[in-house]
Amino acid sequence: MTAPSDSNLAKANLKTVGGRPSREEAERAVETLIRWAGDNPEREGLLETPARVIRSYEEFFDGYNRDPVTYLQRTFEEINGYDEMVVLKDIRFESHCEHHMLPIIGRIHVGYLPKKRVVGISKLARVVEAYARRLQVQEKMTAQIAKCIQDVLDPKGVAVMVEATHQCMTTRGVHKAGVTMVTSQMLGALREDPKTRREFLAAVGSPSRTFDG
Repeated sequence: MTAPSDSNLAKANLKTVGGRPSREEAERAVETLIRWAGDNPEREGLLETPARVIRSYEEFFDGYNRDPVTYLQRTFEEINGYDEMVVLKDIRFESHCEHHMLPIIGRIHVGYLPKKRVVGISKLARVVEAYARRLQVQEKMTAQIAKCIQDVLDPKGVAVMVEATHQCMTTRGVHKAGVTMVTSQMLGALREDPKTRREFLAAVGSPSRTFDG
């Protein structure tokens, strides 16, 4: 039995909560929030705000319309016996915390140890975007990216490291700016072989950056 695609799972989840609201319903929800904040959505500066917010949400959460598996299905086998690690580092991403819907901004490093085939490097970045452009938890996103690459490419091993700042921590709550959260997921040889794991960590460098946003 074929497992449901990621995009189909998202659609199934929508059905359980009554389906996707219309654009008009979404804009009215923004108007409600403006009123709740204490302002008047009918004043000149706010007249177009609900429509602008919804257009921005279409971009922020475009990941629900993407199936990351499809990006990895076209691979290349003519690699002349290449069997060393492939690393794509410093993939900048913007996501949103599912608890407060505030931005998570950072960089992701992806590495895998191919068996017989490799994938175009832009496809790895697209997988990152497909998961990042959703309501997320950093730990979950890290695991999702690693599992997707492992399941589709079937390499000897995969490593994913995420370094990010969370505005739910820097602009509210404890208000601690300059704090970076680091998560990683190692699978296969990159989890089991310390030498291979050290090679990946050396390639991506020490997690010590602060991100703008």
